[in-house]
Amino acid sequence: MIRALLITNPAAARTDARAVTAIRETLRGGGWNVEVLATAVPGDARRFAATARAEGFDVVVCYGGDGTAMQVAAGLVGGDIPLGLVAGGTGNLLVGNLRLPRQPAAAARAILTGTPMRLDLGSVQRADGLHYFAVCCGAGFDAALMARTRGEDKRRWRMGAYFAQAIAALPQVRSVAQRVTVDGTPHELSASMVLVANCGELLPPFLRLRDGIRPDDGWLDVVAVRSDGVLESVAAFLDLLRRTANGTGRVWFARGRAVSVAELARAGGGGAAQPVQLDGEVTGTTPFEANLAPRALAVLVDPAAVPGGVRTDA
Repeated sequence: MIRALLITNPAAARTDARAVTAIRETLRGGGWNVEVLATAVPGDARRFAATARAEGFDVVVCYGGDGTAMQVAAGLVGGDIPLGLVAGGTGNLLVGNLRLPRQPAAAARAILTGTPMRLDLGSVQRADGLHYFAVCCGAGFDAALMARTRGEDKRRWRMGAYFAQAIAALPQVRSVAQRVTVDGTPHELSASMVLVANCGELLPPFLRLRDGIRPDDGWLDVVAVRSDGVLESVAAFLDLLRRTANGTGRVWFARGRAVSVAELARAGGGGAAQPVQLDGEVTGTTPFEANLAPRALAVLVDPAAVPGGVRTDA
């Protein structure tokens, strides 16, 4: 019998206890033995997952947002225990990129029949230890936006809370001089936002950064956006939608396995640090360095639903 641990985050989940019951009973209906643990303080999800790994659980299931999923992933990195994902947060961007069901019971059924897909992760060392991201990390406008968006607004309006904050902040958007170093090669550029992406879609399935970006391709993709004020921000966004890079000067792409970001002024000893987000969680400030952790995590997916399918050659 499959032994599974269901980790839930009551603070992130957008539904009541009936959703947890639906997940648990669906998995039990598939013949699984399911235990449930709810997080109470930061660090619980990572600790629960690490304990499940040590105690020989067969599967760990996460019901929460992208931040909770990455805390659980941190406890599973490098092992063979697959992770099942059930959307319960604001963005649920990893769920979207993998085309997993959004409803709890449907997601649980997909977990029962899922195939393990080994994903790359990005890792960033922060003051409190090593953090991971599956979709993207970034500094600048996006991280500042996430820092300003209140938890109560996210619970009420979900992604709409971010859009409202973004529209209000556009007049104040400013680019700063950045040094972006990709696999040892430095690039000096002006940007209001620098993203390091592991998945191809920032707003699945509507906003794709570039074709060919996959969470199992062995690369991190870098996107720097130059924009100042409303008009240039809108133009840069349209360039992103059209995937126009390195031509207009508003969007710059690169690809590597080790990426560091710092303001030029800060690199010389001065300047204000920018907030940094990892899969929507604001975690420290610039400078930062993101490194690829290849094939670090197995996630249960429907191979027919994942864009491009599930690779079996690596």
